[in-house]
Amino acid sequence: MEAVPIVLDANGQQLSPTTAEKARKLIAQGKAALVSEEPFTIQLPYSVELPPRPREVEREKVGQGKRLLLHICCGPCSTYPIERLRGEGFQVTGFWYNPNIHPWQEHQRRRESVQKYAEAVGLPVIWHEKYEMPLYLRAVVGHERFGERCRICYRMRLEKTAQVAAEGGFDAFTTTLLISPHQNQALIRQVGEEVAEEWGGGALEFYFENFRRGWSERGRLTHEHDLYRQQYCGCIYSEWERYNEGHIDGLLLVDSLPIGQVKP
Repeated sequence: MEAVPIVLDANGQQLSPTTAEKARKLIAQGKAALVSEEPFTIQLPYSVELPPRPREVEREKVGQGKRLLLHICCGPCSTYPIERLRGEGFQVTGFWYNPNIHPWQEHQRRRESVQKYAEAVGLPVIWHEKYEMPLYLRAVVGHERFGERCRICYRMRLEKTAQVAAEGGFDAFTTTLLISPHQNQALIRQVGEEVAEEWGGGALEFYFENFRRGWSERGRLTHEHDLYRQQYCGCIYSEWERYNEGHIDGLLLVDSLPIGQVKP
């Protein structure tokens, strides 16, 4: 089978192709000239005005013109979300508030990692200077089990973020917790939307996106910037579970007795 011929107009502009049979017929009738056999090319004796190609419509970026406050839990988890949010047009400011992190030295080490990366990528950060771990421990008393304490922890951190965002005139806020496969995304979203309504009254948005698709990029950037990689979520209970290889259910208060009382 003969190759599909290239068809040119008088100005050398390439037109829609035709069949080899029709091209040979046009040449025989004097309605086209043979330019080349290899590749098979014919040229018409007149010029053709082609309609302009439709321009690709640029996708409107969801964050265009919006200021967003990004709650940051640690340096590694901030990497991809910062890059992604900026790519979506958001003007991003970081926010550090993590009263769950224990002990204090671990809190400071993670804070320093965030500061290191923020300086490297030119990210402005609002720092909550107080270490409020006692507030977290008081809040989770009686709710120390995995899941129960996480809801309280999410609310503490996101509520403070929503407050700062509302007071600072931000359009939206979100959290780097959404990149971790170990966190409950649905619960984070629920809590985020609740506190956005409480503090913004409709004027503040909790921006939800599944940042987990950037987990491998997180690893690459963490390695590239030599960021500290923590080994547990943050609270004393998650540390216990991480190194005890299991949840602490069944070890909490179930067999406890008042001080001084001896179990029979």
